[in-house]
Amino acid sequence: MNEHEQKRFDTLYQRHVRALKLHGYAASTIDVYSRAVRRLATYYDCVPDQLSIEQLEIYFAELIESHSWATVRVDRNGLQFFWQHALKTEWDWVKIIKPPQVRTLPDVLTVGEVEQLIAAARQLRYRVFVLATYSMGLRLSETLSLQVGDVDAARGRVHIRRGKGHRDRFVPLPDLTCQALRALWTKHRHPRLLFPHAVGSPDRIRRATAHMNRGGTQKAVKVLLGECGIKKRYPFIPCATALPPTCWNRA
Repeated sequence: MNEHEQKRFDTLYQRHVRALKLHGYAASTIDVYSRAVRRLATYYDCVPDQLSIEQLEIYFAELIESHSWATVRVDRNGLQFFWQHALKTEWDWVKIIKPPQVRTLPDVLTVGEVEQLIAAARQLRYRVFVLATYSMGLRLSETLSLQVGDVDAARGRVHIRRGKGHRDRFVPLPDLTCQALRALWTKHRHPRLLFPHAVGSPDRIRRATAHMNRGGTQKAVKVLLGECGIKKRYPFIPCATALPPTCWNRA
């Protein structure tokens, strides 16, 4: 793109990002939807509003060959949003790409496999993370975001804030999980976070401003799965409240 076209693209791109924020999209969605626009602009080296339907068909045909259907679907949605809210143009080519409807079930860990993961974790924070995630049926980000004030030990429940769909909900808090969370917090005593992103002295951990890194935690869980010989992808178990107290004691 020449200088004039680059400035025009930058203006439209910023309008796209602003519209995504105004519509309340999560930061991760804003990131992938914006990447879709950048990828298309880079592919043709022009502002996307100059492209024909045939060019878009060629682009998606090649995208299907080089990326997963999940990426193709996200790019289609991101570009649709760009056309509608940044270009203020009717979206009239949605039918050129139809990702297959695939329904998959999550891998489920047995109680014994959860016990194995807890026992294999060398650091207390990862032992507690695994136990909390699987005993309360939480998503990875939901566990990492837990705060001290979210735990209601007296009522035996935890307040999950802004979960999937930005919805709050309450989940049961097993006694074993409550004990583990209390043991972890006693080690660092962070004023707000249950899983602070810091290592070292308790004083340093108490000064942490964010929770444990999502990518680092995913990697740690994958390592644990490998060490335990569990051949499942990052698995989800709806509820493992039947975990016996011995699973924590052995850890």
